[in-house]
Amino acid sequence: MSHTTSSIIMVPPNDFCYNHETAQDNEFQQKTDTPHYLVKESAIEEFTLMVNQLRDHHVEVLLLNKHHGDDEMPDAVFPNNWFCTRHDGSIDIFPMKTQNRRAEVRPEALSKLLTHNGYQITEINDYQGQKDAFLEGTGAMIFDHRHTKTYAAISERCDADLLTNYSSGRDYDVISFDSSSRKDTPFYHTNVMMSLGEQFAVICLDSIKDPQQRASVEASLQSDQKHIIDISLKQAEQHFCANLIQLRNQKNEPLIVLSESAYHGFTKEQRQKLETHGKLIACDIHTIESIGGGSARCMIAENFLPKQ
Repeated sequence: MSHTTSSIIMVPPNDFCYNHETAQDNEFQQKTDTPHYLVKESAIEEFTLMVNQLRDHHVEVLLLNKHHGDDEMPDAVFPNNWFCTRHDGSIDIFPMKTQNRRAEVRPEALSKLLTHNGYQITEINDYQGQKDAFLEGTGAMIFDHRHTKTYAAISERCDADLLTNYSSGRDYDVISFDSSSRKDTPFYHTNVMMSLGEQFAVICLDSIKDPQQRASVEASLQSDQKHIIDISLKQAEQHFCANLIQLRNQKNEPLIVLSESAYHGFTKEQRQKLETHGKLIACDIHTIESIGGGSARCMIAENFLPKQ
């Protein structure tokens, strides 16, 4: 199975604002005194520029727009948490922790968008049934599609049992661990401290405090010959250096999408290593990053569905 795709789904931040519900376990969200309408204007401008950058680099960007009558969705710009698409034509829908994020779950609108653009959907699998247990998509789980592995940091948004059941259903091996910030609180999503490309991994190994767990993660990555770029806790927390994604554009050229903060947060040597795996597309998303507490990878849901 291909690890990368040239087609992605993004959601405009039409209701973007500081989300008090998600802030309970996302320490990277920052409150602001800026008026709400100006915050939203900035977020929409950043989003639009990012979409244009990606399209200029020959990535297909499908926009899942808000419809009249939809509820307020302050975090809709981070769609990778509620669904993922699979190579076999299926779509998986995941249980979200906070009430106001559950409004984002719109499988009918998503299906319509994808089929309208020529993609085949064979089935939709809904994993939302279990109460008080959550598994927030590719925020919680980092997939290695080529080696059929799931890497995941256990947290309030990544339930260990749901993780095991979901991954075993996909025939993916689970490498789970505990990961925490400098405040000694769990990272709310795995993709804040880790990302995987075809032949590389950006990971904050210092966040995995247990030596055996850390050794297990390293051994798994090394066995698959991943080029490990180890970042510091500061780089993960202040610059979102791990929150990036590798794509291949429609010319089959490798790209790595990240924020400007992440780009400048890497050392020169780290950046040079990363550039050997794809052209770096740095996006100015400082408003979305600081107030939303998520970065470039969070804004992108990959489309692996086959064409009709």
